[in-house]
Amino acid sequence: MNPSPPHPLKPLKPLKPLPPKVNFETMRIYKPLVAAKAALSELRGTAKSLPNPAILIDTLFLQEALASSEIENIVTTQDEAFQATLSENTEGSVEAKEVNRYSIALRHGYESWRKRQGISENMLIEMFQILKQRDDGYRTLPGTVVRNQRSGETIYMPPQEPNEIVRLMRDLETFINDQRSAMDPLIRMALIHHQFESIHPFFDGNGRVGRMLNVLYLSHAGLLDEPILYLSRAINATRPDYYRLLQAVRDEGAWADWVIYMLTAVEKSAHSSLRLIEGVREEMLATKRRMRSDLPKIYSQDLLNNLFRRPYTRIEYVAKDIDVHYNTASSHLKKLAAAGFVEEMEAGRSKYYVNRSLLKILLEVSEQDEALAAAARG
Repeated sequence: MNPSPPHPLKPLKPLKPLPPKVNFETMRIYKPLVAAKAALSELRGTAKSLPNPAILIDTLFLQEALASSEIENIVTTQDEAFQATLSENTEGSVEAKEVNRYSIALRHGYESWRKRQGISENMLIEMFQILKQRDDGYRTLPGTVVRNQRSGETIYMPPQEPNEIVRLMRDLETFINDQRSAMDPLIRMALIHHQFESIHPFFDGNGRVGRMLNVLYLSHAGLLDEPILYLSRAINATRPDYYRLLQAVRDEGAWADWVIYMLTAVEKSAHSSLRLIEGVREEMLATKRRMRSDLPKIYSQDLLNNLFRRPYTRIEYVAKDIDVHYNTASSHLKKLAAAGFVEEMEAGRSKYYVNRSLLKILLEVSEQDEALAAAARG
């Protein structure tokens, strides 16, 4: 949250490096842990049934960006968010552009992780810089507090001293990348997220960068081959519990409740991603049959993949992605539009093309998630 004048808050308990001295090997934690791991395993296996699971990364990163940003009351529509991906200069709402920057920052973090096979302080700082369009890093000025989003009440004062923030973040980096730990990686993810949010290293955007870290850690820990779990939708559906349990750890040391909450969110998110992947797989097969039948001269697996990698696309994107001349890409898209595979749209003097069948799947899964969350709330 934003810096503010010093607040008469109860004295800050110094944050300690992870892990806390808590027994996480209990039946109460074991049951949701087994359920979450089983759901992730099923998701991992189902993703392999796609011709190329990586084609969903950009779309799922944007889904994660939409949900994570909504937790911070940055709200836009699927349509606005996808339009913002077409060009950095595309006109659109401030919210849509910020959601797009989240997606870009997450993509940057993923590419950095692939190169380094590790999650570093510098990577997190770079993600923050992309998200907030800044060139600084950790907080250096005192006075930052965390406030209740609704009441404005100050509920927590994170570490204030710059040296303390740096020390804690370096300890966290060590914990993230420690491959010798016997602790289950899903429990570690829950601890890592809480510690990051409690350090609150940046002047703003901590919640969003922390939730990006969740996505990346699942791949880092080997639980997913690709970062195809958009965990923030489950968190957004239970936002009051998320903030309440974050604070309960600080106030009461309620680590078990927090870990169970995160494990349950992972399980729900995995089932949501499963529904999405199964829907995309079926639609890709149907589209493949239709393209081979109706447009055999332009059909290729690369072109098919491109239609599902970018729900909103432009001629130059297709030309680059499938390595054809601009005029060839233009011809392909016009034929696809005429045959009903995509819809041609205009933005000023420019044209773009929309895969409505994929958007329909995204919307249906979103509506199912909302219905399940509403039913769980009673």
